[in-house]
Amino acid sequence: MTSARETVLGRIRDALTLAPVQGTPVDRAYRTGRTLPDDERLALFTDRLVDYKAEVRTCTADRTAATVAEVLGEHDARRIGVPAGLDPSWLGTYDGEVRVDSADLPAPRLDALDGVVTASAAGCAETGTIFLDGSPDQGRRALSLVPDLHVCVVDLSAVEVGVPEAVARLVPDRPTTLISGPSATSDIELERVEGVHGPRTLVVVIRTDA
Repeated sequence: MTSARETVLGRIRDALTLAPVQGTPVDRAYRTGRTLPDDERLALFTDRLVDYKAEVRTCTADRTAATVAEVLGEHDARRIGVPAGLDPSWLGTYDGEVRVDSADLPAPRLDALDGVVTASAAGCAETGTIFLDGSPDQGRRALSLVPDLHVCVVDLSAVEVGVPEAVARLVPDRPTTLISGPSATSDIELERVEGVHGPRTLVVVIRTDA
C-alpha cells in the first residue's frame, strides 16, 4: 500500500519531469561594498539601536573596563556570567562576582545571574543588528539569552553599513545569533512585552577605536 508521503513525493517528481526547473544565476553582489565614514556609521548604528530600545554607550578601547563596570553598576548586576574567552581586562574595575560559563552549567544557574557580558562578531548599522557567532569571547547561545541583562561590546571597526557586508564577515558554519534590541514580542493583543525570548535589557558598548 502506498503511503500518503510516497504519493505526494511521486506527484512532485512527475511535475518536475513535465516542467523541469531551469536554474538562473542570481547576482548577489548588487548591494555589497557600501561604506560610510566612522562618524556616520556610528550615528546610524546608534540611531537604530536606540529605536529598538537598546541602551548605547560609546568609549575608547582603554575605557572598556570602566564603561562596562559603570553599566553593570547602574543595573545593580552583582553576579554576572562571561564566556570563557572574554578579554579579562574588560572586567578590570568590576567588583562583583564573575562566573565563567561552561557547557554543563544548566539554564537555571544562568537564570540566577544578574547579567552577562560578551563580545560580538559583527554589526549592521542599517538595521541596528549585532551578530554573535559562538566564538570563545561570545560563548554559547544560552548564555546571551537566559540572563535578563546583556552587555554586548561591539568594535566599530566590525560594524558594516548593510546586511550583505555584515554577513560577509561571518563564517557560514558557525551558530550565528542575530540581536536587534532587547527581546520583545507583540503577539498577545498587540501589546509589547519585553524579556519573553531573551534578555529584557540590552546595553551595547561601542568601542570607537578598537
